[in-house]
Amino acid sequence: MERMKRKIGFILTLLVAFIGVAGCGRRQSHTITVVGSTALQPLVERAASNYQLKNTNVNITVQGGGSGTGLSQVQAGAVTIGNSDVFAEDQAGIKASALVDHKVAVVGITPVVNKKVTVSNLSRQQLAKIFTGKITNWRQVGGQNQKITVINRAQGSGIRNSFEKIILAGKQAVRSQEQDSNGTVQKIVAATPGAISYTSFSYVNDQVKALKLDGVKPIAKNVETNQWPIWSYEHMYTKGKPDKQTQQFLNYIHSKKMQKELITDLGYISIHDMQVTRDRYGNIHKR
Repeated sequence: MERMKRKIGFILTLLVAFIGVAGCGRRQSHTITVVGSTALQPLVERAASNYQLKNTNVNITVQGGGSGTGLSQVQAGAVTIGNSDVFAEDQAGIKASALVDHKVAVVGITPVVNKKVTVSNLSRQQLAKIFTGKITNWRQVGGQNQKITVINRAQGSGIRNSFEKIILAGKQAVRSQEQDSNGTVQKIVAATPGAISYTSFSYVNDQVKALKLDGVKPIAKNVETNQWPIWSYEHMYTKGKPDKQTQQFLNYIHSKKMQKELITDLGYISIHDMQVTRDRYGNIHKR
C-alpha cells in the first residue's frame, strides 16, 4: 500500500512539474499584431518570418489595409504596430502625440504605365497635369494617340498622400478609379491599355513600365540624395512606448545587419543609406 502511495505521489509530482513548464511556456509566448501600409507589408512579413525562426516564443501577424487603417487601429489599441507611409500628424483623426514613430526604411514611389505606352519620361509638370486631368492623351506628351486612363490610390493611402504632396502640391486630383493596394494597382495597370498610376519600387516588375521623371531614373541611389523626389518614410507606430518584446522586434528591423540582408533585396532604401532627411512639411535637410 505504501509503495502504491509513493508511486502515485511520484506521478502527481511529474504532472505538476509538466503543468508548471507548460504554464511558463504560455506566459513567455508573446503576440505582436502589425497592420497598415501595403508598401511596407512585404518587408515586415519577411522580417517577421526571419525573426520568429530565432525567437519561437513570439508570434507575429502582419496584415495590410493601408496607412489610414494602420494608424487608426494602433491608436485604438486594437493592434501592436500600425504601419504607415505618412506621418501620423498628416492623417485626419489621429492624435499623433499618443503614438511613437519608429522610422524603419524609405520607400521610393514611381509612376508606372502599361507596357505598350511608348512614353518613357515625363516632366514633373506633365505628371501633375495628367493626375489633375489637364493632359488626357498620350499624344500630348510625345506618345501615341491614346487616351490616358488614370488609376489613383484610395483616400487614406499613405502613398497617395506622399505622391500628391510632392507632385500635385495641393492641386485637386482628377476623378478616377481608385485602388487600395500596390499589388492591385500593378495588376490593373498591366491589364489596362493607356493606364498610368504610381506604386512603390518594390511592386515594379516586368508587367509594367516605370517612368523617368525629368530624365532621372527611379532607383535607390537617386532617392538617397533626393535627386528622385517621390519617396516617403516607412513608419511603424506604437501606442506609447512599446513593450520589451515589441521593441526587440523593432530593433531587429532597424538594425544595419537586417537592413543589409532584406531591405535592398525587396526594393526599399535603408534608413542608414539616406543622405538627406525630410520633415513632415516636406523640407529637405542634409544629414
